[in-house]
Amino acid sequence: MGELFSKLVTGMATLLEWLYKVTVAIGVPNYGLAIIMLTILVRLVLLPLNYRQMRSVVALQQLHPKIKELQEKYKQDPQKLQQKLMELYREHNVNPMAGCLPLLIQLPILIALYRALLSFPYTVAEHARFLWVPSLSHTDPYFILPVLAGITTYWQMKITPQTAGQEQQQRMMGILMSGMILWISATLPAGLALYWVVYNLISVVQQYFFNRHLLAGGKGASEFAGSDKER
Repeated sequence: MGELFSKLVTGMATLLEWLYKVTVAIGVPNYGLAIIMLTILVRLVLLPLNYRQMRSVVALQQLHPKIKELQEKYKQDPQKLQQKLMELYREHNVNPMAGCLPLLIQLPILIALYRALLSFPYTVAEHARFLWVPSLSHTDPYFILPVLAGITTYWQMKITPQTAGQEQQQRMMGILMSGMILWISATLPAGLALYWVVYNLISVVQQYFFNRHLLAGGKGASEFAGSDKER
């Protein structure tokens, strides 16, 4: 498993170097641009998984009133409650664990990309400059990218549909995560902060379209149900 992950990290670094060569070929040699291109590619690859995860969250949101009703009715009988919940999920063809699997698949890819950027050797130092940042291999001297990373993290979490019944906890988690990302970005190479900012901005755009499609007309649960039933 360790060897496989190592190959994934090496593959990410190789892909980034190849994208840098693409920027050279088009006449704008820059590692920052290559990082942006790599982030876009990763988001496109993960798009189907992200979509499935969102459908699961929306489907559970729409079942929340019935779930609450069962929890109140059978609060003294946990075994009966579990049985009724499973019957409810089967009735609506909803898998409560369907939102977890896509996340578990995504994590190794995202961690590998993080590791690749953390120790990436910028072979042409002058092309590691990006806008106001003298070198993407060092921290942002003005802390602009870390601040943007924190703000975009909060924005992305704010527009993501919340798990029904956990809105307050997830709001607090959004604030804590944003602060943590800001702090981490301020201590690590600016190339990583740039990746986080671009990743979050793409996530916001993607989430906007997800919300329009899944939440409009309350079709999320039924759509998800149909796809789960086929599986």
